[in-house]
Amino acid sequence: MKIRIGHLSTFYHTAILLMAREDLSGSLGGLIDWRLFGTGPAIMQAFSRAQLDLAYVGLPPAIIGMAQGIAVRCVAGGHMEGTVVCGKDRWQAFPEAGDLGAVLDQFCGMTIGVPGKGSIHDVILEDSLVRWGLEREIAVRNYPWADLVTEAVVKDEVAAAFGTPALAVAVRRYAGGKVLYPPSLLWPSNPSYGIVVSQEFLHSQRDVVRRFLTAHEAASAVLRVEPAGAAADIAAFVGVVDTDFVRKTLGLSPRYCAQLPEDYIASTMEFVRALLRMGYMKKELTAEEIFDRTLIDEVHPGPDHYGPR
Repeated sequence: MKIRIGHLSTFYHTAILLMAREDLSGSLGGLIDWRLFGTGPAIMQAFSRAQLDLAYVGLPPAIIGMAQGIAVRCVAGGHMEGTVVCGKDRWQAFPEAGDLGAVLDQFCGMTIGVPGKGSIHDVILEDSLVRWGLEREIAVRNYPWADLVTEAVVKDEVAAAFGTPALAVAVRRYAGGKVLYPPSLLWPSNPSYGIVVSQEFLHSQRDVVRRFLTAHEAASAVLRVEPAGAAADIAAFVGVVDTDFVRKTLGLSPRYCAQLPEDYIASTMEFVRALLRMGYMKKELTAEEIFDRTLIDEVHPGPDHYGPR
């Protein structure tokens, strides 16, 4: 039996580390059929077609899919605060520019780039523009792959970008850019990604899911405790980025753990309300309809390891 696991190209997801290190993936290594996607919404479409058993995905696209009737549950966390605002060095950044509203106000009449519609980065951007009354002043351009957002910043097709820590590091390296607003302040404790499983697979293959979560938490611990070694392993496996690039990506928002603590869940429920306001979903979901904590509480008892903000 193969476990069909959907993942993104994001370096700080444990998927890449599990692929790179057989000692972490353990007995599951030969059972995993890794499937790469460009965005979270694309992963949810694959779930709707019964093409995946388990996936790494941002919670907003997962919630949208659940509200549309896709039978999945989030069974573990992975990372908090994975959305960053970045742009070229000519723009003012926090704290010199002031609050987020002042940072965004620089881009009136311009365009901000962001990954796919309904991705966690897109939802945070849309919510930020509405909160600061700038939704009619700033245009949004969505891209199917995060790499295209970097290219858009380099070519000045967009003035700034919302996206992953890897996007921010790429903008710094290839566009002479910088972080304009830090991930810890943008949407505190936001559920950067979680582990989502089809309900049928969760019910029929609980032991397999439990074993995967054990490997996922072990890899999360490596990201926390041995970031330099993890960066070297990831860079060697991916082959298109160097260790320094990965190390800086891992360090920009170093909140890694597999648990589902209360602040992670509370932040997710804020996304539910935001998605309702934005018209992405027509009914509110409860935490029980989104999360199943039974297995992660077995695998990771006790306090979480996301660390202080």
